[in-house]
This record gives sequence, structure tokens and C-alpha cells, in this order.
Amino acid sequence: MKLNELRDKEGATQSRKRVGRGIGSGLGKTGGRGVKGQKSRSGVSINGFEGGQMPLYRRLPKRGFKVPFPKDFNIVSLARIQQAVDAKKLDAKKPVTAEALVEAGVIRRVRDGVRLLADGELKAKVTFEIAGASKAAIEKVEKAGGSVKLPEKPAAE
Repeated sequence: MKLNELRDKEGATQSRKRVGRGIGSGLGKTGGRGVKGQKSRSGVSINGFEGGQMPLYRRLPKRGFKVPFPKDFNIVSLARIQQAVDAKKLDAKKPVTAEALVEAGVIRRVRDGVRLLADGELKAKVTFEIAGASKAAIEKVEKAGGSVKLPEKPAAE
């Protein structure tokens, strides 16, 4: 094979759709858009419009609310921590922080902190200094002889 013989595989490229070039092209007259009127024009956005009837999204009641600035935690399981300890990437004697997890390659970046979940088993005695942990995760860590230190919550006034 020579450079001048290189070709794309059959069917890998398609020629672009040329709309409005006569009835024989199959895309003449209405150009694949169907009928006349507003929907045949460009720049139409009438999704949800019900011909003057009150639209469904306005008939239904509003529910719930969205937290404006939610915290974005890294979620780490106990199994992943144990895996890193076994691979000698995490030192079980030093406290495990978000920065230590980044260095070990367990998480990519710190974000708003690390939240520990109870998936898997933890055999190593590890001290955690992290942003959050589930109750089950704290129990498993303490059962293995470790401890979890969470940031103090400010007292409600």
C-alpha cells in the first residue's frame, strides 16, 4: 500500500445534506421539514406550547427546591482506602487527609473535601481527617482500631 492509495473505509464518510435543490433530490420543496407554517421556518421554539391552553408545566404545582451552592465532595469507599494501603500508596501510620489521597492517586483533586462511605472492609488501623463520613463508615473504621476526625460544626444560634 502506498500513500496515494489510502482511503476511508466504505461508508465512513457521508456527503452533507443539500436541502432545497429540486424535487428529484428528495429534499426539494419543503426540504424535509414537512408542511408550511411556523415550524417550517428557522428559529422556532414552541416546545410546551399547547395552543393557548395552560401548558402542563404551568398547571402542575411547584415542588421542592434546589440548593443554590451545593458542596461537591469526593466520595471514597473504605475498600478503595484499603486497596491503596495494601499497594503501599497510603501510609496507615500518618493521618489520611484529602491531600494525602491526591498524592496516593485515590482522588484526582480536592474539591470541597472528601466524604467516606462504608463500601467494603477496612483492615488497617487508619486515622482520617476529612470533611465527612457516613455513620456506618465511622463504625467500621473504629472497629478496625482507627478514628475519624470531622470538622467542627458551628453552634446554631
